[in-house]
Amino acid sequence: MYAVPTAEAGGGECLLGAGDPDPVEVVRPSGASPFFLTCEHAGREFPARLGTLGLTGPDLDRHIAWDIGAAAVARGLSERLDATLVLQRYSRLVVDCNRVPDADDFVTELSEDTLIPGNRGLSDAEIDTRAAEIFHPYHDRIHDLLEARVAADRLTVVVSVHTCTPVYHGVHRPWHIGVMYEHDDRLARAMLAVLREEGEEAGLVVGDNEPYFMTSDTDYSMPRHGQGRGVPHVGFEIRQDLVESAPGQHEWAERMERVLRESLGRLKRAGEV
Repeated sequence: MYAVPTAEAGGGECLLGAGDPDPVEVVRPSGASPFFLTCEHAGREFPARLGTLGLTGPDLDRHIAWDIGAAAVARGLSERLDATLVLQRYSRLVVDCNRVPDADDFVTELSEDTLIPGNRGLSDAEIDTRAAEIFHPYHDRIHDLLEARVAADRLTVVVSVHTCTPVYHGVHRPWHIGVMYEHDDRLARAMLAVLREEGEEAGLVVGDNEPYFMTSDTDYSMPRHGQGRGVPHVGFEIRQDLVESAPGQHEWAERMERVLRESLGRLKRAGEV
């Protein structure tokens, strides 16, 4: 059985050591855009004390460890929009920063069909330590940056960038991109309309809350930082095979810049922001 290297996390001990990267990266903290981007599954780092949670190289390259291509698309969008971007560097297998802390898959023992040995049988203290050192610093940084924008009376539109697998449990997903929302659908509806118009020419298949349905019972980032603040917000998932290489990442960053700008423009013209 896999064992966490060195002493167990928890019991007042730290998880992250001096050589471990900070869980949070902020790009363009003073970006002039109304768009504010987040990327919860940007990285696939592991704290040195956890090794690789008992996984081997091929599994570490799979979508179970991170959102393939999401960080590159988000960085491209940040550059094109001059938008602040907050990325989370650690693998979603260490702790999922887009799940509520009491969700079953906040620290998952099984991802798709793969057992995660280093997550089996964790104590509440071990899970709390991961949350305290990775999850909360990430969301606290987003909160602080958004509060600064409120204080400056800036229009803010929160956008969460993700990717999804083309095949899940043997089922092929037809959607090139899915748009996620819960109760406040004003930005999502505008985006769906723009994407479908663009899709007529580009042959895009667009998912309305597909392949995932956003809910505040499980999802965390958009329900808290967007819906919870009453600001326009949306999450989107690009199919990973479309953005696993640089040309696709460039294409989709360029496309989503157009889509986001036009969608916000429609909301403004309609008096919805």
